Amino acid sequence: MKYLGRLSPEDPLFAYLCDIIFPQLMSGNVIHHFRVFQFPASNEVFLYEESHSRQKVIGKFFQRPGKDPQHAWDRAWNEWQNLHFLRQIGLNPSHFQIPRAFGIARHINSLVIEEYCPGQSLSKILDHYQSVKKDHILYERLTDLAWFLAKLHNHTAGPERVQFNEQYAYFDKIMARLQRRHRISDAQLREIYHYREHWQHDSSMWSDQDVLIHGDATPSNFLFADPRKIIAIDLERMKRADRAYDLGMIAGEIHHHFLRNTHHAAQAEPFIGHFLWEYSTHFPDRQAAFAAITRRVPFYMGMTLLRIARNSWLDWRYSQALVHAALSVLRR
Repeated sequence: MKYLGRLSPEDPLFAYLCDIIFPQLMSGNVIHHFRVFQFPASNEVFLYEESHSRQKVIGKFFQRPGKDPQHAWDRAWNEWQNLHFLRQIGLNPSHFQIPRAFGIARHINSLVIEEYCPGQSLSKILDHYQSVKKDHILYERLTDLAWFLAKLHNHTAGPERVQFNEQYAYFDKIMARLQRRHRISDAQLREIYHYREHWQHDSSMWSDQDVLIHGDATPSNFLFADPRKIIAIDLERMKRADRAYDLGMIAGEIHHHFLRNTHHAAQAEPFIGHFLWEYSTHFPDRQAAFAAITRRVPFYMGMTLLRIARNSWLDWRYSQALVHAALSVLRR
């Protein structure tokens, strides 16, 4: 994290932290100053530390310059509601942690203040694996992540069936971004939509109960703390959908990590298989669950690879490797 200095007492946030937030953490104590740190690769997420007590909170600003303020508030409210909901339904035992939500302030750039939960992200664990090649650490963390997602999904399964076509709008948005950035050819575009039509007519994509999914299951959004505790963050995109959405996103991210760092995506397969099998062990018939999940995961995995390929910070050649990987997965 980058240290930015002390928060000015003239900043409206200073009074908000003093009057509303920190009394929840240190009742009766005198508040001195707040040190401000910025998280890497983020212009909207900061850590605020009270200088005397060293108590820390996370501040997430959802309003961005030039963006729709109502949309920003909706996202902030989603995050706030989802944090409370997951804690209320019991997803906070000794092995799982959902950050507490301390405050929400529309007038301060749609700010949400949350509990600071230190931990090592799955992104860092994947990077560490590339350095030390200790399989057991990565396998353990994927086992824990599978457990958490199975708990979330199974605990929130509803009576309604998955509406697979609800993913089309997001799929189309990804494809439009790829086109605008000249990262996909017309022929590739036609091929991808041809495959999507086949997936649309696959009855398995509509067969499962809908569940509450994380919705942004990237490696940076899951933190791990000893002993074997998993922390889920960035919950603004939670929604009801197919459980395979989260699983496919994790699979796609692992595939991307190995493809980018080793140029051999096949090295990801044992870890993806382990993750999906561990998830399946939380069902009475694990073999049937594994078969059903692995039938649907490729669509969401392919969509994730395309989602990553649209990022402007990736060079064009690597984005093409991701598009080709997505085509291969979607073709199945």
